[in-house]
Parts: sequence; structure tokens; C-alpha cells
Amino acid sequence: MATANQLRSDGWQHLQAAYRFPERTPTLEEARAYCEHLATTHYENFHVASWFLPKRLRPHFYSVYAYCRISDDLGDEVGDPRLSLELLDEWQAELDACYRGEATHPVFVALYETIRACDIPIAPFANLLSAFRQDQTTTRYETFEDLLGYCENSANPVGRLVLYVCGYRDEERQQLSDYTCTALQLANFWQDVRVSEEDLALSQASLSVKELVKFEVRRAREWFDRGLPLIRMVDKELAVELDLFSRGGLEILRAIEKQNYDVLRQRPAISKPRKAMLMMRALAGKFA
Repeated sequence: MATANQLRSDGWQHLQAAYRFPERTPTLEEARAYCEHLATTHYENFHVASWFLPKRLRPHFYSVYAYCRISDDLGDEVGDPRLSLELLDEWQAELDACYRGEATHPVFVALYETIRACDIPIAPFANLLSAFRQDQTTTRYETFEDLLGYCENSANPVGRLVLYVCGYRDEERQQLSDYTCTALQLANFWQDVRVSEEDLALSQASLSVKELVKFEVRRAREWFDRGLPLIRMVDKELAVELDLFSRGGLEILRAIEKQNYDVLRQRPAISKPRKAMLMMRALAGKFA
């Protein structure tokens, strides 16, 4: 009889070796070490943010991050939409197996304990995969409401997962988190505007494009404002992290404004001194 590994597609060979399914199911200790390594070496911002996380919760945050990281890479790093969809379906199958207690990949072995300890429903994990599938087939959204629908799956589940890990399950906090996560997604969109139409293909944005970006920046700031009350409704450690991410998103909008809303000439970025200032403010909040 074929093993589960043998039944998986060859698409995993297109990814880095660390992402592939192992020959044997790892122990919980091995799985947690795998997730911690991925979380603290793949993306430096997570490593910095982890300074503010309660030590007892770090293994859970590492497992959630590892799940999100690999899920995102299955959508973005394969280079073949058809193959990405195939791999995302197989990742979904492993998620389903995880909720049955039958996981074999280290991410899901660790995640199973997080799900059990924090009583996390499957919806936010599955919604993320829906967004990454959508990325393979949809590159434009006709209306702002359509874009918000995408954010519901691509951004908002991450904030909800953070709240679940920290023990917050009420809808009021979840909704406030959605506002912040959507705002962060919108800020990233306007930071990375790329166009191909002839009338927008210049190196410098026209007045009409600047006015459009200005409008969207203002709208994104309104979503940040809606989510800010959450910072006062959670414990200090989480409040510091939420404050850091909100300030970071607002700094992206500020960088766009400093370029007079011309996001076509160069990508707006937060300077190192401003990043340092944000970190100092976050540290001051932690030890206040």
C-alpha cells in the first residue's frame, strides 16, 4: 500500500528542501524546533516582534507563523499557478488531517498542540488558503468591496489567530483586529502599486493618479483608526505588539505622503531611523 508521502505530488520538489514532507513524522519537540527556526530566521521582523511575546506563548506563535509562511510561499514562490493550486490543496489536506490528529508535517505536528491548547477553529487557517488560491486566478478587483472581501481571507485571519493564541475569543476584539489587519493590507497595496496601462506607465504619476492614491491613503488611515481601540483591550505584551504593527502601517502611509503620493517613481519605504524610533516607542511601552 502506498504511503501518504508517496501519494503526494512531485510539486514539492520545486520548493526548498526544508518545506517538504519528512520521511517520518517528527516528535513534538522536533516539530517545535523546526517552527522556531523558520520563524526566527526567515523574516527578521518576526524575530524582532517575538521580543514582546510572552515566553509561554512563543511556541504557539512560532507554529502559527510557520503555517502562514509556508502557505504564503506555496502561493507566491512556485511560479506556476496550476502547480500552486495543487500544492495548496495538498496543504489543505494536511490541515484537515491535523484537526483529526493525523498530521505528519512538522508544521502541523506543532500546530496540533497549538490548536488543542488554544482551542482554535479551522476557519482562519482555511481562509488563508482560500486567499492564496485566489491569488493564482485573480489579479484585479473591480470595486473596493471586492478588495475588502479578499482582505477578509488574506489578512484578517492572521489577526484572529493572534487573538486566539492570546486567549481572546469575543467578536468585538476580533472585529477590531479585522480593521487593523485590513488597514495593514491596504497600506501594503498602496506601497506596492504597479500599473501597466499606457496612461500610467510613466516613471512619475500624473495628478489624477496622485489624487487617487491620496484618497486611498486617507481611507486606509480610517481603517487603522477603527482598529486602534483594540490596543486598550488586551494585555500589555500584546498591546505593545499591536501598537508596533499599527504604527508601522501608519508609517508606510506617511512615507507615501512624503513622496507626494507618487508611488510609481519609487517604492515608499520606512527609513532606518524611523524604524528605530518605532522600536524605542514599543520598548518604552513594554517597560512602562
